[in-house]
Amino acid sequence: MGVGGSFWDLLKPYARHEGAGYLRGRRVAVDLSFWVVSHSTAIRARLPRARSPHLRTTFFRTLSLFAKMGAFPVFVVDGEPSPLKSQARAARFFRGSGMDLAALLSTEADSSAAAAPVKRRNAAFTRCVEECVELLEYLGMPVLRAKGEAEALCAQLNNEGHVDACITADSDAFLFGAKTVVKVLRSNCKEPFECYHIADIESGLGLKRKQMVAMALLIGSDHDLHGVPGFGLETALRFVQLFDEDEILDKLHEIGRGVYPFLEGFDNAHIDDLPSSSTKSPVVKSPHCSHCGHPGSKKNHSKDGCNYCLVDSLENCVEKPAGFKCECPSCDEARDLKEQRRHENWQVKVCKRIAAETNFPNEEIIKLYLSDNNLVEEKGVPLLSWSKPDVEALVDLLSYKQNWEPSYIRQRMLPMLSTIYLREVASSPSTPLLLCDQYEFDSIQRIKIRHGHPYYLVKWKRATGGMNSNMSSKKPAMEGETSSEVMVLDEDDDDDDDAVGCESPELLDEPDVPQVLIDDGCSFLLTDEDIQLVGAAFPKETARFQEEQRLKEARSRSRKSKSSLADGACETPKGPRPSGVQLSITEFYRLKKTQNVESGKKPAGEGQSAKEGSRKSSDRDLNKNLPKSVRRRLLFDY
Repeated sequence: MGVGGSFWDLLKPYARHEGAGYLRGRRVAVDLSFWVVSHSTAIRARLPRARSPHLRTTFFRTLSLFAKMGAFPVFVVDGEPSPLKSQARAARFFRGSGMDLAALLSTEADSSAAAAPVKRRNAAFTRCVEECVELLEYLGMPVLRAKGEAEALCAQLNNEGHVDACITADSDAFLFGAKTVVKVLRSNCKEPFECYHIADIESGLGLKRKQMVAMALLIGSDHDLHGVPGFGLETALRFVQLFDEDEILDKLHEIGRGVYPFLEGFDNAHIDDLPSSSTKSPVVKSPHCSHCGHPGSKKNHSKDGCNYCLVDSLENCVEKPAGFKCECPSCDEARDLKEQRRHENWQVKVCKRIAAETNFPNEEIIKLYLSDNNLVEEKGVPLLSWSKPDVEALVDLLSYKQNWEPSYIRQRMLPMLSTIYLREVASSPSTPLLLCDQYEFDSIQRIKIRHGHPYYLVKWKRATGGMNSNMSSKKPAMEGETSSEVMVLDEDDDDDDDAVGCESPELLDEPDVPQVLIDDGCSFLLTDEDIQLVGAAFPKETARFQEEQRLKEARSRSRKSKSSLADGACETPKGPRPSGVQLSITEFYRLKKTQNVESGKKPAGEGQSAKEGSRKSSDRDLNKNLPKSVRRRLLFDY
């Protein structure tokens, strides 16, 4: 949730829409609890019989984020929740169950009874998170534990420059100091995702970190569900924009003590001592004519005329139209004074609402948001590092938890392993390495577009041994490779449903299945790889592929130009043709039509019979029964 009052809707106009390549090469902090809750709920809605959806979500989304999108994820786990958040968690639990929390919390005994199911729910969720942490450690991902909120540590990492962005849906990440927040991330989607930058929010709304903290105190948040009664999103925004970031929290403290901060020339003026709007002197303006609406009375206009209407008597005075607004200095001054008093009354009203709250503002909430020490360890942020995944441990874990086949798990791990391999080769080109200890880089097959982003389809040649005995599930040959045979790597059609738990292939973030290409007795593995990463790891092969692509494009342009020349050769030549050359039927018609136009003749049917008068209508009717060749000769006088 974060800040209440639909805070995301306020920030949405200032979101940037980024593509899949935005996170490539960037470090991102991931709020693991948000990730598990949101996407596991989606999987359960589509697949009620899915086993351990939190593990499935974490496994596939981590592979997609690391391999497909090229990011370096850092996962952050929630610590002990703040006591201020216990009420928010209880409210969420009972809201989902359809129960009335206010009625349950009416007495102290009911309060302890209401907290019991929430604790049980939190214990079950904690077990799910710990299983995901075990999975992530086997994948080689860094996992950090926060003191309290995970989004607080994500924001601290982003603010201190350890990561480039945060992935969380809690809007209070900006209150904790985040600079860049990715709200919703779908790697298997062509649509761009929303990315929020604090610089855009500051320039668009004029809101900085402490001003957002003030809005959370007024509207409500995870730590104070209700906020100040009578404050909505627009009212809170309008109020905090009256102060600078450095003074907003001090002003809230003054108003909480009953001090009115807007009265100039008076120090520590109490809100209750302010004059009411009824005791203020009314707004006075000069008299105006009731007929034309201009300054001056109707009586004076009848005698001396109106200077604004430029007439000499009331009879010629222009009658004021509907909705007339006088623009004289007196009316402008009166309107400004009226607007000023309306604004002052609004300020007094909102200050009285704030002053009526006890213990406002809550110092614990302010310290929680502005704290920069959210790690469990006191030594600061550890060195972030990504290690190679433990494939065998992953196979054991997911085979037990998800009932997946080992071949299925290794197959889905291959995009991550190939990404790690390419990064190692790019950093140390002289080191001879093999992908999965079996395949070496062979060539680039072609460019492939996946979800709106280009990739290289890379061929890996099997270096040792023969084909795996499990490779028996065939697929249709790829385009342009009719002489080759394409098969799915380590997949058995009969056991596929059991391996994936009867899950749909279109679910979130499941990577594409690697393929094996058998060509002339050699086996090749086909994977989709990032263009820049392949170019950094194998620059010579990439340059060779790009040169081949240029040659293909050149040959294609040459064929198109020859084709256009061949089409132009069919047209009627402008110069004289040699005699005795047989014309095609198209050339014959075009030639005769050109000759008729140059000689001023028109073919029959365009007035020829009317001008020449040599043929009768009966002759033309009889021509329909003649053979086609004869009619053609009669028509063109050939």
